[in-house]
Amino acid sequence: MLPSRQLVRRLAARPPRRPSRAFASSSLPQLNSVTEADLAHFASILPPSAILSTLRPSSTPASELEPFNNDWMNKYHGRSTTVLRPRSVQEVSAIVKHCNKRRIGVVPQGGNTGLVGGSVPVKDELVISLGNMSKIRSFDDVSGVLVADAGCILQSLSDFLIPHDHIVPLDLGSKGSCQIGGNVSTNAGGLRLLRYGSLHGSVLGLEVVLPDGIILDLLNNLRKDNTGYDLKQLFIGAEGTLGIVTGISILTAAAPHASNNVMLALPSFANVLPLYKEVKRQLSEILSAFEFIDRRAYDLAVKHGQGRALDDADVKGAECFVLVETSGSNREHDEQKLNKLLEDLMDAEPSLINTGVMATSPAQFSSLWAIREGLTEAMAKEGKPYKYDISVPLDKFQEVVDTTREHLRKKGLLHEGAVEHVVGYGHVGDGNLHLNVVAAAYTPEIEAALEPFVYELVGKYKGSISAEHGIGVMKTHALQYSKNAVSIEWMKRIKHLFDPNGIMNPGKVLEL
Repeated sequence: MLPSRQLVRRLAARPPRRPSRAFASSSLPQLNSVTEADLAHFASILPPSAILSTLRPSSTPASELEPFNNDWMNKYHGRSTTVLRPRSVQEVSAIVKHCNKRRIGVVPQGGNTGLVGGSVPVKDELVISLGNMSKIRSFDDVSGVLVADAGCILQSLSDFLIPHDHIVPLDLGSKGSCQIGGNVSTNAGGLRLLRYGSLHGSVLGLEVVLPDGIILDLLNNLRKDNTGYDLKQLFIGAEGTLGIVTGISILTAAAPHASNNVMLALPSFANVLPLYKEVKRQLSEILSAFEFIDRRAYDLAVKHGQGRALDDADVKGAECFVLVETSGSNREHDEQKLNKLLEDLMDAEPSLINTGVMATSPAQFSSLWAIREGLTEAMAKEGKPYKYDISVPLDKFQEVVDTTREHLRKKGLLHEGAVEHVVGYGHVGDGNLHLNVVAAAYTPEIEAALEPFVYELVGKYKGSISAEHGIGVMKTHALQYSKNAVSIEWMKRIKHLFDPNGIMNPGKVLEL
């Protein structure tokens, strides 16, 4: 095994501005805009510092509203005139009650790190930013139950738990800016879902402000509660269309005392699934992540400075790479298991891997993860990425990438100056493939070639058009490829039951 080189983490660069998808305003409910009279009412609820509006007499510069009106990908752009920053659930309740009475559209917003336009206005809806609600309400170090405001930044929760020897069961590349309320509202998956499961399992309770302003208190701290309908599940992944999550009760996990990772080079994608089976068999309870990176994606990460896990001679002949992580309580035990796995893999005939590198220090551990976490930045540096977050059967990962590449070739778009790369990477442990089509420029021709082709391909495999990013405004038209007509109809009925005036995050998740 080769020694790892220390790599440097970099914050993801903000991608170049992309033209927004046209959205038919006729499909949105008839809602009202915020007026000066509404501002006067909001001023009776909030202090002046919690109100940003270009309608105010001492007008807020439009530039101050840009971070709230534009998504991180610079793809979707709203025209909100007013942003409110409440400090308590009572303030949120009073604001929403007024908006429901006046039929003003409301967009709940956390860290605004989403990739499908779910947290920015479609038109000029009111933005309710939850960043001022950032208190940790309680933590029980026996049960591991943490109760916190929705506006708590994920990294801040992680830092709070360190001295208590616990961790949040969610890890995202955007953890320094995303908020736990937004994580829950989008059912964020993350890098270690294989070990800790989804938020549908770890969230024990929620506090939600309903569209009529009523506060629904579901902040249960119990792991077992079999009393009727589990209403909180409706709001996990609803993307703020049924109500505003203001508080979360979540089961945290005991912090691992030993973590290891290894980057493996494979001669063929055909080896990924046999390798996954063997890794699961030998590492079992300490396995926490199994990440797949195809060769083109790895080369782009190296090209754009995300680091180099292996020397050039060792990646020769490698078609793809796998990053394996273990998390346990006994370092010696875990390292023995991992070393035995690597020895068995290298000695096997035929071998499933070409070579590999194992981290031998915390810096090297971080450096290997930096390659995986730096892929988004590498795609943005290389060109204009079309990003598809999908779930498909594990054995179809490479087939999806290759089929998409061949489709673009037949369309005459796979060449320099048009589509330059079609790559794939993702979470093998939960079937989540990140399909990236990197182009020289965003063009209607390329988008027309990709959609609905990619969604039809996912539908063919009975997969999901959104594995972890949500639907937002980007995929409302494509929901039919993952949900049948009966399911969509009942989703619409639930939406209407909770929000008959259609004020909550209009234009998101469902086409209305």
